Amino acid sequence: MLYRTHVISALEKTRREFASFERTLRGEVGDLAARLGALSGRTGEEVRREAGADAARVAFPSGELERAGGAVVRFRETWRSHEEARRWALEALRGRTTFAADGSQVFPGREASLPVAAVQVATFENPHSPSGAYTKDVHFEVITPEQLLGGRQSFESPEQIVALRRFELEARAVCDFLRRGAGWRARGERPPLAFFDNTLLIASLRKGTDRHLSQRMADALAELILLSRETEVPVVGYVDHSYAHDIAGLLAALRPDLPESNAYDAQILRARPRGGGPPPLGSWGDRTVFWHCQRPNLAESFYDERGAPLVGFVYLQTTADGHPARLDIPAWVQEAGLVEEVADAVRAECVVGNGYPYAIEAADQAALMTGRDREQFLRAVQDFAAEHRLDFHVSRKALSKGRRR
Repeated sequence: MLYRTHVISALEKTRREFASFERTLRGEVGDLAARLGALSGRTGEEVRREAGADAARVAFPSGELERAGGAVVRFRETWRSHEEARRWALEALRGRTTFAADGSQVFPGREASLPVAAVQVATFENPHSPSGAYTKDVHFEVITPEQLLGGRQSFESPEQIVALRRFELEARAVCDFLRRGAGWRARGERPPLAFFDNTLLIASLRKGTDRHLSQRMADALAELILLSRETEVPVVGYVDHSYAHDIAGLLAALRPDLPESNAYDAQILRARPRGGGPPPLGSWGDRTVFWHCQRPNLAESFYDERGAPLVGFVYLQTTADGHPARLDIPAWVQEAGLVEEVADAVRAECVVGNGYPYAIEAADQAALMTGRDREQFLRAVQDFAAEHRLDFHVSRKALSKGRRR
């Protein structure tokens, strides 16, 4: 049990540290927001060369920087009520198929005598047709003792295997949708849109365990990104609150003489620039220009045969006063001139979902496995074990917890 009085007391003891950190950070993000605004009037290629972006492996702006006259693309629609906003959203989505996949997992761990786990991935597909019909589907998969123990290989833990399998199944579900959506131009349809409830970028790590797992995740994402390009079906890696430092990294590369900052992109985009003025993303629906993403530790799978980044991103203001969401988007979408149409579809989904894409929300609700579901899973495994005379039992501690919670 958490005792509120103890929490408040512990926080009060650290009040000065929090206040000092906030003052320092406010100054840093204000300076960075001003430096971001100073990119106005420049071309993406100029910024790329000056920052040495390719050698430093930092992000750089696309040609949208020049066309937009700065780092931000303003959303020009205005509404007087939520009803007007919903009418706009429904029109933006009319006849456009949107899709999302999300997953959850159950891993009893040491509470069960037999190593077992489960992953459930739900999908939500909505063609936004006059009939209002949509499709929800669920894939449930048991992870066996052999899969969890992996032949006792030391580079993977059972927890990592479960998380990896969930990730791969979510990516596979999106890939299946991309294949179904291929040929939308020939059918005279609006561009479909797939949501992947995660980033589309994975670092290439050096440690044995993390390197093995990150490579498998990178492989799954690389297949998804390349398939999106092949089928010409856009996909968005949606991160509701990103801590990425890609824009911050570019600004640091442009001014290596200045001290480094711990500020991340979303903070910079919502900060008032030093010297005055509104935040870069000051209003709902505003977005940044498209940025090509490079990082020093990014897996090679995310570059094409010429070394060009396969993935970029925009930040989109989806709430009135919170931080922007990050949308990871394959570079081909920008090359095809579809970024604004994709952004409009995401905006519309967020209107319908009251600040969060409705498609992802629907998939999340369908995939969620609660504590009660966990207990049902364990009972089902117990019944299965008893029927087949397998040695399986749940620890008394786990049973006690289940009764008390």
